Amino acid sequence: MSELRQDVTTREWVILAPERGKRPTQAPKKKPGGGDPGWDSTCPFCPGNEVETPVETFRMPAASSGETPGWEVRAVPNRFAALTPQGDTTRTEEGPFFRKMGGFGVHEVIIETASHNTPLALMTYEHVEKVLTTYQARYNSLKKDKRLRHITIFKNYGWAAGTSLAHPHSQLVATPIIAPYYHRKFEVAYEYYADLGKCLYCDLIAWDLEHALKRVVAEESEFVVVHPYAPHVPYETWIMPKTHCSSFGLFPAARLGELSRVLKDTLFCLYQGLNNPAFNLVIDSNSNDHEDDPFYHWHIRIIPRLTTIAGFELGSGIYVSTALPEDTASYMRKIARSCPGDVCIAFKDYE
Repeated sequence: MSELRQDVTTREWVILAPERGKRPTQAPKKKPGGGDPGWDSTCPFCPGNEVETPVETFRMPAASSGETPGWEVRAVPNRFAALTPQGDTTRTEEGPFFRKMGGFGVHEVIIETASHNTPLALMTYEHVEKVLTTYQARYNSLKKDKRLRHITIFKNYGWAAGTSLAHPHSQLVATPIIAPYYHRKFEVAYEYYADLGKCLYCDLIAWDLEHALKRVVAEESEFVVVHPYAPHVPYETWIMPKTHCSSFGLFPAARLGELSRVLKDTLFCLYQGLNNPAFNLVIDSNSNDHEDDPFYHWHIRIIPRLTTIAGFELGSGIYVSTALPEDTASYMRKIARSCPGDVCIAFKDYE
């Protein structure tokens, strides 16, 4: 059983999850002619192997029957979960310094496709929308439990990004605490709103579109894709909705279609321009108990793993990026213009 323990020197919470150490690692299997196979008999996420996963919590059914597996996207509890619904939120003290609580929370896997070898960057727009719909359905279902204060949806792609299974998948972790990273983001956004009565992120979007076009990769009617002014890593990319919305759970489902196009095109540009890099993708959303508050603005962060986070970053908390965002955004726009005609259509027109 996992536990959450608090570091007395920083007040940060740490999850101790011995079960995570037992998760399987599946190296990519190459066909004789190159490339991963479309189906793997040993993969627990491939169709036909559904018995290898816990009972699903959500299913996006296949559009047709016959030879299809009956589903296009599935959500299942993580068999090697960092946190479990059986945990306890009661905080206990050990001596004068130490505090802990049971490992309560939810940890799920979103199996993005029945295909073993199709990454998000190469899926159809329609299928990416189904993945996003699944994200939002699970988010909105879990937020009803008021013990869960924050929900993080994320994707680890590639071995350098921390993935252990090749089959395309994302994860969701819902926690009874808010991580220090988000505490800081919410605090900064709240202070800006308290001072000016406006959303920091809305103002950032307006500034970038008027004064900092060199860092803007693309703009569509509802979204803007930017490389932030102070990136943590080269090619860090933010996808931001233009219309203010604090929580991903409250974002209108009718706009997920456009988001699917923007997300797929962004990932396709990274796939083409950086030779299919490993990356982490995170949906930054407000806490459940402040979901309706106006000060925050949900967005997607994509963090390519082109460099290694080493001693200085870990020791100081200061990241070193080896590229200027003005240069990386320019390169991504160039890649978009060279993409096939049916991909990155809106991106091509952005100069």
